[in-house]
Amino acid sequence: MASFLQQLGRVSLVAAFIAAAAPETAIAQSGVEVAKHLPAPFATPSVRKDSKVIGWPADKTPQAPSGFRVTAFTRNLENPRWLYVLPNGDVLAAQSGGNKAPNVITLLRDADHDGTPEVRETFLGGLKQPFGMSLVGDTLFVGSTGAVTAFPYKTGDTKITAPGKKIVDLPAGGYNNHWTRNVLAKPDGSKLYISVGSGSNVGEHGAEHERHRANILEANLDGSSLRVFASGLRNPVGMDWEPVTGALWTAVNERDELGDELVPDYLTSVREGGFYGWPYAYFGPHEDPRRKGERPDLVQKTIVPDVSLGAHTASLGLAFYKADAFPEHYRGGAFVGQHGSWNRSKLAGYKVVFVPFKDGKPAGPMEDFLTGFLVNDTDVHGRPVGVVVAPDGSLLVADDSGNAIWRVSAAK
Repeated sequence: MASFLQQLGRVSLVAAFIAAAAPETAIAQSGVEVAKHLPAPFATPSVRKDSKVIGWPADKTPQAPSGFRVTAFTRNLENPRWLYVLPNGDVLAAQSGGNKAPNVITLLRDADHDGTPEVRETFLGGLKQPFGMSLVGDTLFVGSTGAVTAFPYKTGDTKITAPGKKIVDLPAGGYNNHWTRNVLAKPDGSKLYISVGSGSNVGEHGAEHERHRANILEANLDGSSLRVFASGLRNPVGMDWEPVTGALWTAVNERDELGDELVPDYLTSVREGGFYGWPYAYFGPHEDPRRKGERPDLVQKTIVPDVSLGAHTASLGLAFYKADAFPEHYRGGAFVGQHGSWNRSKLAGYKVVFVPFKDGKPAGPMEDFLTGFLVNDTDVHGRPVGVVVAPDGSLLVADDSGNAIWRVSAAK
């Protein structure tokens, strides 16, 4: 273990130059405020409490705030986990996960814009656990658990049959559901950003197992110049560009087995070269007792994330609202899909939340936006993951356990 910590410490230290923490704000979920009041590790026992998925009745949908309408964009779509919208409005759904998932990308086309797709085609198969997707010009980049692959695409294609070209090798699999590999292109199309979760809860399997994990990586479009852009991010999944500042933001799924309220998942801006704590510390310089005394230098350099999203909520999906169909309050803010807890005595998450932004910064407390997934403290109808804004300004939500994609539109 000592060898692991020394090796990982050297890798992390290169990426660990940190600016001062952001000024305090009055935001209820701000990372700076939450960091001041975190409970002690093991203040409550670590509990395993799995939810039971019972599915959605045909006449029931999740609920959104007043002024919105929720409909099924599509049902009976097995395990839709991540979404991407092509420039012509076609929706790609990555249906991936465990042994029961089909591990394909399905194309959904709503040509008449009535909120229900008329075309449903298997767009791409043959990849192991496909997940993140990003189009640059006529090339579609797909992140699967062990690679990023580039495929030729032209507008209107309903199927990709041409062989792809692997441009980046990635570590496959990971702790729990950390097999996901998201891919986001820089707005100018010059770089790719790739999220890779940890291969363990808190580094217990050694340094070699964690190579290129718990990071956001950066690469050129041909896969060259691969480097760690930011490190110590235990399981960064959702990524998006904040529309005012142009900064990269991510939603991070934090560590387990420290108690009900530790450690909060978070939404944060991503600083180039920034170190976010894993596995030595969390939420700023809070040392993980399982790594006690091993790297005090890195503990002190751990960045405090911007927004707490609650402990064990499995906050995964992220989309900034860059359209104008929703009321002004929502414009520029962040929607986050919370897949839901397993390591908590009472279920948490299982909803889509909204964080308002102003001038490129969080500007108010986190709000429930799409709820109703929870039936009681055991049963759930489904579990939201990926969120994406459609060209008409509606919000699409992938519900992998409910086998549905939900569409939230402003009521007319």
